[in-house]
Amino acid sequence: MIDEVQIFGVYVPAALVWAVIAAFIAYLTRPYVHRLPLQRFNWHPGLLDLALFALFWWGLASLADAHMLPAEMPVR
Repeated sequence: MIDEVQIFGVYVPAALVWAVIAAFIAYLTRPYVHRLPLQRFNWHPGLLDLALFALFWWGLASLADAHMLPAEMPVR
């Protein structure tokens, strides 16, 4: 997948857009995750934050790939 997204006339890699959105979601969910009682079993909170960011980024990229593909490929 080598897609580009046009933002205000500037083409940026789609992976960068998904990463920024994933970082924002991870930032918003961070306080709620750190309040969970399972937090005491986590030895390093920064690694949990990084793992959540990676999961959100992967999820957004997977959803984008699934919805950007056409239903039928044109045959010529």
